[in-house]
Amino acid sequence: MSEFMLYMKLGLGHVIDLQGYDHMLFLISLIVTYTFDSWKKILILVTLFTLGHSGSLVLAGYDVISVNSRLVEFLIPITILFTAIYTIFTAGKKTDKNKFGVLYGATIFFGLIHGFAFSEGFKMASSGTSSIILPLLEFALGIEIGQLIVVVVIVLSSFIAQTIFRFSKRDWVLVLSSIVIGLVIPMIIDNKIW
Repeated sequence: MSEFMLYMKLGLGHVIDLQGYDHMLFLISLIVTYTFDSWKKILILVTLFTLGHSGSLVLAGYDVISVNSRLVEFLIPITILFTAIYTIFTAGKKTDKNKFGVLYGATIFFGLIHGFAFSEGFKMASSGTSSIILPLLEFALGIEIGQLIVVVVIVLSSFIAQTIFRFSKRDWVLVLSSIVIGLVIPMIIDNKIW
């Protein structure tokens, strides 16, 4: 298998791993309010998350920042919880451009946090290479493809729920966000740092 496929599959597997579904929960919380008509906003959010994720891999890969893995494992479900709560409180409301700036900034920051969780694994996987940049780009491509797969499933599920089963958009967002919160609270408790 070529190195390109190795790192791309590693990134793809990181996103769609059912054992570590925190990435999917974050994407659900982030994207559940959008429809296919909002594909540009969705693409921006997903790409910003990937950039944040990749940024932390660069920082950790070049030993610029070393983080406590226990703290990161605690912060990841916190980011999911905050995103789900934000989604609940903004469900059914018009968002202005200022809120998008905050959402974009939070998405990059949360991507940084999520990326640190995989930084040690990525460092080990790329340890035999002279530079981590190419493996990082290949890994980021895999992450982006995986996220787009998850996003299509989320948006398609939302479309089906709202058109065939006649859920109102607000109710659908509230239900999915509440499910995410219900799944993430045990993760917070299991990874508590106190």
